[in-house]
Amino acid sequence: MPRSVNAVASRARRKRMLEFAKGYWGRKKNVWTVAKNQIEKGWTYAYRDRKNKKREFRKLWIQRINAAVRQYGMSYSAFIGKLHKSGIQLDRKVLADLAMHHPAAFEAVVNAVK
Repeated sequence: MPRSVNAVASRARRKRMLEFAKGYWGRKKNVWTVAKNQIEKGWTYAYRDRKNKKREFRKLWIQRINAAVRQYGMSYSAFIGKLHKSGIQLDRKVLADLAMHHPAAFEAVVNAVK
């Protein structure tokens, strides 16, 4: 009895993977083994960077808050410590947004903390 290889499913699987490789340069977009390796590497980077994105944004918020509170003669760490002691529950994302787009509101928060 001849060996059944199910070429239809194999071709469909390869075709689906090659569609993910659209936009890649050179052999990465049309040679199966090269494309498969590149797609898997891209997915690895995507998974890793979904985590790193959160870190990067937190770093950015901290830098913005630090720059803003320095204008009022305070350091970032002192500000965050006093913020927690005063019971104001604003997260870093909101504080950074206030510092950038609503300086008067941010000044009110700083004065409430002092």
